[in-house]
Amino acid sequence: MATAAPLIVILAAGKGTRMKSALPKVLHKVAGRSMLGHVLALASTVPGATIAVVVGPGMDEVRAEVSRLAPAARVFVQENQSGTADAVLAARPALDGHSGDVIVLYADTPLIEAGTLSALGDALDAGSGVAVLGFEARDPTGYGRLITVGETTLLAIREHKDSSPEERKITLCNSGVLAFRLPDLLGVLTRIGNANSKGEYYLTDAVEIARADGARAAVVRCPEDEVLGVNSRSQLAVAERIWQDRARQKVMDEGATLTAPETVFLSYDTVIGSDVIIEPHVVFGPGVTVADGAEIKAFCHFEGARIGPGARIGPYARLRPGASLGPDVHIGNFVEVKNVTVGPGAKANHLAYLGDGSVGAGANIGAGTIFCNYDGFFKHKTEIGEGAFIGSNSSLVAPIKIGDGAYVGSGSVITKDVASGALALERATQEERPQWAAKFREMMSRRKAAKSK
Repeated sequence: MATAAPLIVILAAGKGTRMKSALPKVLHKVAGRSMLGHVLALASTVPGATIAVVVGPGMDEVRAEVSRLAPAARVFVQENQSGTADAVLAARPALDGHSGDVIVLYADTPLIEAGTLSALGDALDAGSGVAVLGFEARDPTGYGRLITVGETTLLAIREHKDSSPEERKITLCNSGVLAFRLPDLLGVLTRIGNANSKGEYYLTDAVEIARADGARAAVVRCPEDEVLGVNSRSQLAVAERIWQDRARQKVMDEGATLTAPETVFLSYDTVIGSDVIIEPHVVFGPGVTVADGAEIKAFCHFEGARIGPGARIGPYARLRPGASLGPDVHIGNFVEVKNVTVGPGAKANHLAYLGDGSVGAGANIGAGTIFCNYDGFFKHKTEIGEGAFIGSNSSLVAPIKIGDGAYVGSGSVITKDVASGALALERATQEERPQWAAKFREMMSRRKAAKSK
């Protein structure tokens, strides 16, 4: 066993030109989280690990993402970008004097699971000085080949362009992820040369150098999908599909029903309780929690919302950040809720906008109701008491309070607080003119006949 905490070096200096994007490649998102964020989260599962991230020159956005997600991580710049060994050596200040394991990960490989990373550590514990994560490739073209003896003993890694015709028949390929337990890793890295077709310093050459020094090298195998590296928009879409398929299966395994799983999209932090029913075409953005027994009808979109137990949402509902729905709440079709706490049993079943405020337990919000929360400069709150009844097509001009058990008549524009138990009406007087409709139709028919002559 290693006596010191491991160092995890995350390589994030790639320019990602194939993404055709002003955004650095590693900041493109899978399931609502940057690829770099996924890899930082993976690194955080290693007990006691310290993290070093290697970026390219001028990658201030990447540096900011590291600072936001892993404030304790150190960031280093690879100035010349002449290969993966050069990238790891860019983190030399972190490597100097480090006596524990060193694990090298890639910020554009967001699908590796914690158990796989743990298996690399197990290989080191079993006596290997180097452990390489490998996979059986459906099409090995372009990948480095793992030259092995038996199932796990690794002799060398040969890059595709430098491989012989016989070596190119090998389907066991290198993911790029390595773990080291060597007494002098820096000594190994600094002996790596660039006598290859690209003239680059390959980290993979560390295997042969370490073996020449007497170290054992091992292969740890994982599924190919797990080590997918993202270099293009199409590969980003593949990564999203793989992540979503995993997450959907996990949700169902934990007791929720997805009636059409392939149409439901989850985020990296989505939490779904047991006995939840989710109908087709539902999107969960970041920050959503759904409690046990809730029912989510089709075509809903959620972000930054909490849905209480037994709640019934949709179809076609939108919950925005700050929406917090209590037990047995009903939010129906074409209702939008933003930054509103909705108490137990309250209902807004049709065509309403609830923005900034609170709705008390058991209150009923009629169709067409609007919280008029914005005056062009500031947001204001609407507070609706328990058991209040808001009639259809009402506009509540915030800031405003509707007391417990109060009624607001349909079609009202309410601009003042309403006391508990009171009825508030605001309508123009209705005028009725007997026989007006018949006279109007007769007059218009004569005009139309005259025009046709």
